[in-house]
Amino acid sequence: MLGAMTDQAPPDRDGDHAPPDRDSRGTELHTNRVERGWRPATIAVHAGMAPDELTGAVAPPIYQTSTYAQDGVGRPRGGWEYARTGNPTRSRLEASVAALEGGTRGLAFASGSATTQVIATLALPSETILCSNDVYGGTFRLFEGVLRETGVDARYLELSGDGSALDSALDERTRLVWIETPSNPHLKIIDIRAIADRLAEHRGARGERPILVVDNTFASPLGQRPLELGADIVYHSATKYLAGHSDTINGVLATSRANLHERLAFLQNAIGAVPGPFDCFLVLRGIRTLALRMERHTQNASRVAEALAQRPDVSCVRYPGLRDGPYAHPQGAIVARQMHLTGGMLSFDPAPRAGRSAEERARRFSEATRIFALAESLGGVESLVEIPAVMTHGSVAGSELEVSPALVRLSVGIEDPDDLVADVLQALDAA
Repeated sequence: MLGAMTDQAPPDRDGDHAPPDRDSRGTELHTNRVERGWRPATIAVHAGMAPDELTGAVAPPIYQTSTYAQDGVGRPRGGWEYARTGNPTRSRLEASVAALEGGTRGLAFASGSATTQVIATLALPSETILCSNDVYGGTFRLFEGVLRETGVDARYLELSGDGSALDSALDERTRLVWIETPSNPHLKIIDIRAIADRLAEHRGARGERPILVVDNTFASPLGQRPLELGADIVYHSATKYLAGHSDTINGVLATSRANLHERLAFLQNAIGAVPGPFDCFLVLRGIRTLALRMERHTQNASRVAEALAQRPDVSCVRYPGLRDGPYAHPQGAIVARQMHLTGGMLSFDPAPRAGRSAEERARRFSEATRIFALAESLGGVESLVEIPAVMTHGSVAGSELEVSPALVRLSVGIEDPDDLVADVLQALDAA
């Protein structure tokens, strides 16, 4: 059985009970159950979304409550006592994400950034986080603007490919190794299994093997499953592909390590950055169509990337699915064995033309699209365009992670591919 959260979290909560995996009769809640052998597309529809155990409703109710009546002092009904500590709708989402990622335990948070913060709290002062050198700007902002002031050191390494640069950076202070693959915004690919193998024999902070954390937001669990490749924790901004409709903010993680889940569940409750039940419902509803959407995102992004690659006024195209030509992805062999779908994210640089610089053309392109909306975020059904240097990655300006102002990032939606290609080409003509 995948996705069942069977280990009790520590009793240091508002009461003495962890959020339940069992009802008041001790019967395992079937909301968390998926069958062995089910493929990801089936898991996406059913994990966490079994019919309501009370009424049989195929659309389970949203438990929009802050607290629960107890059967007696110290006797919460079914273990439910306070909604920051646990909520049935949130538990369904946590079970769904765990199952999708091939893990056993999941946790949900108020945002992707809240998820990042809770995971990063596993590192203590004087300990080190080794991070890939192409990550979401908010991750860099947290590491540099918050954690560094507490004594946690972050170092940034070129880990694309097999991550060999990791070998000389690992030391007795290394607590976390943190990677994004595909990375944001340069779509670098890191070999997750190779990184895990490099960590296997190393003893870092506290004499323990460093914890491998993978941000899987760009790929989604339909694109790759990092836990199966040796990661300890996988997480998402569920705002993006999991929810898929640009209508909620949410973050999730999954793990198969009981000790990490225990600590992270404690931090979830103690820090309190949990999502509301309606936001959890929106992510659950989005996950049910995740397989279909990711297939369409991949098909459409491939078409757009191929069209860009044929333009003489484009100097670089970055997309994991490009296998041939001058812009074939440099880590294509890793993509082939690690990713099932290459997703809807790509980036490119326009070339200077007609007296306009690449940066000027990037801005003109982003303001000339008709279907692609100029907006931050990604992973929704609609197509988006942005300039990372001044939008999602403004926080890395002046750092070693600085992004070129000429780089354009596209989140390719599920619209008709011919319309998307036409929009990109007309915007390039106008830029």
